[in-house]
Amino acid sequence: MSSYRYLPLPSKGEYIRLLCLLPNESEAGPLQCKLHNYSLQTSGLRTHRYEALSYVWGNPRETLPIYVGKDRFLVTVDAICIDQNNSEEQGQQVQLMAKIYSSAHRVIVWLGEKAEDTDGALENICFAANERSMEHSKKETILNLLQRPWFQRIWVLQEVAAARHIVMMCGPIEIDGYAFCVGLKSLELSYAASPELQTLPSVTYLIERAGLRSNYTANSPEKFSLNTRCLAEPIDMFHTRKATEVRDKVYALLGMSSDNPDEAGLQPDYELPWKVLFQQLVKFVLGKDVSVETSDGSQRAVIKSKACILGQVSRARSDDRQNTLQASAKFIQERDIICFLQGASKPTIIRLYKDHFAIIVIAVTPLKESGSPKQVDLSKSITHFSRDFLLVWDWEQLLEESQDREESKNWMSFDQATNIWNVTLILEDLEEFEKAEKRLREAIKGYEIAFGEEQSILKSQYGLTPLLWAVGNEYINVVNLLLAKDSIDPDLKDNQYGRTPLSWAAENGHEAVVKLLRKHVN
Repeated sequence: MSSYRYLPLPSKGEYIRLLCLLPNESEAGPLQCKLHNYSLQTSGLRTHRYEALSYVWGNPRETLPIYVGKDRFLVTVDAICIDQNNSEEQGQQVQLMAKIYSSAHRVIVWLGEKAEDTDGALENICFAANERSMEHSKKETILNLLQRPWFQRIWVLQEVAAARHIVMMCGPIEIDGYAFCVGLKSLELSYAASPELQTLPSVTYLIERAGLRSNYTANSPEKFSLNTRCLAEPIDMFHTRKATEVRDKVYALLGMSSDNPDEAGLQPDYELPWKVLFQQLVKFVLGKDVSVETSDGSQRAVIKSKACILGQVSRARSDDRQNTLQASAKFIQERDIICFLQGASKPTIIRLYKDHFAIIVIAVTPLKESGSPKQVDLSKSITHFSRDFLLVWDWEQLLEESQDREESKNWMSFDQATNIWNVTLILEDLEEFEKAEKRLREAIKGYEIAFGEEQSILKSQYGLTPLLWAVGNEYINVVNLLLAKDSIDPDLKDNQYGRTPLSWAAENGHEAVVKLLRKHVN
């Protein structure tokens, strides 16, 4: 345990703590250091004469003794400058992170100690930057280096996005960040076989541009932000990255966003439960009309929303140089569905599973635009959202296709049957009639299981909604349950004949159903 007692940082002046390492004659001797309070507003417009370290949290069980004055620390090094037992201070310091790294004289990226499987990797990248050829086996050591934990962490993105000069270090070897990126480009490595490296080009792009950032920073009373893009875009690209604290998957990207976290209700607050933060994020990205269910023990959001279908992905490539969309954490596949959710500002790409759709890209953004007139017109011109979608946004791992191939069950809930029926209607809109036929029969079987009775199947009448089906078969209980669901529109017409449930019930003489429907029809 640490015996060091932190003194509160001054409330004004954007104060941080700087760690000053003291000299020692023995490399094996204990680390001696001092902590200094330091204001980021101290030195006017120039960058500050300190170095910022970008690296991965170590194993909390593997510690080194560090002495601050006469007090002894037994904590990992990166925990020193912020009082880790003070959640209020944590929230305040997190809001300064972009400015801390932006104001630093240089940022040192520590990739870890050298190891046999990465031996010579940084040197070989440097050789490649100088247009020297190398053996295939040496490329393997480079790929091994790129698999190190630093490249998978969420916080490092903002740290290199803010930096003005970057140095990459592995063991005793260091190279300039720009040379690192040039070398990787010249090697033309393929990342298609490693899904975790799919967004690596976005990381190297941030490192490469460090030298183009000005060495001058304005001291503004406004909250500092890199203003690189709207929050949905880095969330799409990087939400599967690792974080010790799950809330940091949101907070670590706020400094890169052009959106105001205060207006979005997303300002760093480590007292806020994760499930509440996740809900707020989803509603900020997709709009307040969506229904969101989350839990503290899961990085999965279950979303219900009305939407319309725009089309399907006709061609998908793993080569990032050929893509027309921003990189995403999950691979886009051919026949993925493009839809527009009610209340959203951008389309969403989804993939069908048994009774729901997995979100692949939550906010579609073409590479050469960020708010084009076409997208603005799209959000204003679409006014009819006829389909009900059950969506799952999983921040950890996308379900494998094989998990969708479940054998038919002898039990199915009413809600599951309704969800499958909604999938049927969406497949019909996409003109995938064979798949729609299969799902229709599953849904009908589900209703039969749920209510324990058989009915005369209304054969493949495309566009038939669950409510129309229940009305046509005069299932009073099913009609009651469906009308109780907020997502059911009692006036929705079928696609084939343009009939409403009320007109259909009246034509077939189902008087009890007619009375029930009249109570719900405006």
